[in-house]
Parts: sequence; structure tokens; C-alpha cells
Amino acid sequence: MSWLIPAWEDGTLKPMDKLDVHRRGLKHKAISVFVTEGDRVLIQRRALHKYHTPGLWANTCCTHPHWGESDLDCATRRLSEELGISGLELRHAGEIEYRADVGGGLVEHEGVQVYTARAMSDLPVTPNPDEVADVDWINLPALRSIVERRPERFTPWLRIYLAKHLETIFGPHAATAPIAAAREKSKADIGA
Repeated sequence: MSWLIPAWEDGTLKPMDKLDVHRRGLKHKAISVFVTEGDRVLIQRRALHKYHTPGLWANTCCTHPHWGESDLDCATRRLSEELGISGLELRHAGEIEYRADVGGGLVEHEGVQVYTARAMSDLPVTPNPDEVADVDWINLPALRSIVERRPERFTPWLRIYLAKHLETIFGPHAATAPIAAAREKSKADIGA
């Protein structure tokens, strides 16, 4: 389960054991990907046996690069490994830093490179059951509404992204889309 990821210790970026980094709450590099189709975003429910935040809904894909792996290569690799997605043009949307308790004595303190990609409606998605329990396409206002009503169903980082970094990820229009009128149902809303 563990491998070496880029983390900062005493101000120096170096390869460190992933689990040790989370136990110590050290800042480390991470990747988050958001795949959209029109006004919908692809979200995933983390596999039930994940070592933290199992069964919670998250953005399309999130991970840590291996030591020496480029951010873009990591994002491309994990889209394929987690969801069977390939061939999308990933666009770097920016960098976000956050710190969150993820339970079990573990902390995510990430410097996240965020990527977005636009997909066609017929994008084949094949979730890897070792990584992903379920997927859903949902429009952004509905997702924001569900996260407000049922935050316990979502990973801390997705809640942070939606609360504080909408414009970085989805552009300036995202923060102004009304969430009160969102009526779309999602697997994340109905408890699936």
C-alpha cells in the first residue's frame, strides 16, 4: 500500500514513505483531476477498503505522485488506473494547498496540482474496484448543494475545493451558479 512520495521535511523535498507522511501530517505533493462533460462533473466513491476516507465521494481522481514522477504523468496514470480513462487533454488549473484530518490519526497536508479535462458524453469509464466503489456524473450546482446538506458523505478535500477553490478549478462562473435551485439527484445524495 505504501510507496515513496515527494514530501517536505525540515524544508527539504525528499522521497518519504506515504503512510509515514500522513501519520506525521507533513506537507506533500498531490494531484487532483476534475473531468467534466458540459455542466456535469465526474465524481467517484472511494473503495470501502481504502486506508483513509473509505466509501466517501471525491473528485474524479486524486493521488500522490511517485518520487521522480511528473505531475502530469501522475494525473494521466491515475485516471487510467482508477477509472480506465485515457486520451483526455489535461489542463493545469492551478495549485491549491490544504490541510485536513482524514481520520485514523492521519492528516492530508497537500500541495495539490489541479488538472481539468473536458470529456464527451460517451466517455467510457471503467472503475477499478480496488480503488473506486462507484462513479456518478452530476452538475456542479447540484454537487455543491448535496455537499452542503450531507458533508459527511464527501472527502475533506472535495469539501474544501468546493468551498474555497471553485474559481481556480472551474472558472469564474462557477462561484456564481445558484446552488439553492439545484434539484438534480445523485448517488451521493440518495445514499448509494
